[in-house]
Amino acid sequence: MTTEAMRTVALPTEEEIPALGQGTWHLGEDPTRRSQEIAALRLGLDLGMTVVDTAEMYGDGASEELVGEAIEGRREEVFLVSKVLPGHADRKGTVSACEGSLRRLRTDQLDLYLLHWRGRHPLDETLAGFIDLVAAGKIRHWGVSNLDVADLIELTALPGGDAVAVDQVLYNLARRGIEWNLLPWCRESGVAVMAYSPIEQGRLLEDEALQDVALDLGATPAQVALAWVLEQEVAAIPRSGRPDHVRENRGAADLRLPPEVLTVLDAAFPPPSEPLPLEVL
Repeated sequence: MTTEAMRTVALPTEEEIPALGQGTWHLGEDPTRRSQEIAALRLGLDLGMTVVDTAEMYGDGASEELVGEAIEGRREEVFLVSKVLPGHADRKGTVSACEGSLRRLRTDQLDLYLLHWRGRHPLDETLAGFIDLVAAGKIRHWGVSNLDVADLIELTALPGGDAVAVDQVLYNLARRGIEWNLLPWCRESGVAVMAYSPIEQGRLLEDEALQDVALDLGATPAQVALAWVLEQEVAAIPRSGRPDHVRENRGAADLRLPPEVLTVLDAAFPPPSEPLPLEVL
């Protein structure tokens, strides 16, 4: 167990959530790994990684069912996040999709419900569904995923749209495009940013510069990559289905990167020099 308090990120309501949480993309898809994945999620809760992110898309609901089993009896500890598919995201469909997620997660309320990405339904329809869900007590906060600045400006101009709490986007050392305008816009507007794939689904770990920095710090490449995201005051939700990887990830929350290390990482992974399209996985 670590002894330092977990870093936090503030929502627009000033509620603080752990900056380092747990993703679940692809978890629950292989029955032979189920017990290990549940053990990993529960260990993460023990270690303070109590933001648990899932989606109706993941495994066609299988990840939500896994999370529901993993957090049974511990629901009050968890800041629980799920997402509605764009094809379901009209007003009635958003409510219906959320109710399905609640059943699979074995709970009566989500802490945060996100539009997974923008689709054919107008944002005002999705927003109306979110407002209905808040009024019914089925969600506490709502937000979006994979939306860029123009989308957020359109959303926040709608009645009630300025209550958007989070934009969850692809962000890591190798994917820094949001630093040009999305991240500054969110900071100015008070919208929390949550990074998915913060170690680029493991591909970053083979980078020689990152390995050298990790060696100098007595850390692992994954810990350095995660710590870098946290240094940007962005939440991170790395996925891990193994307890040993969960312990490794948790160590990132206690790792502080000195200025000279940040300079080395900037040289190896330069920030954007021009506007870039929002990247997605």
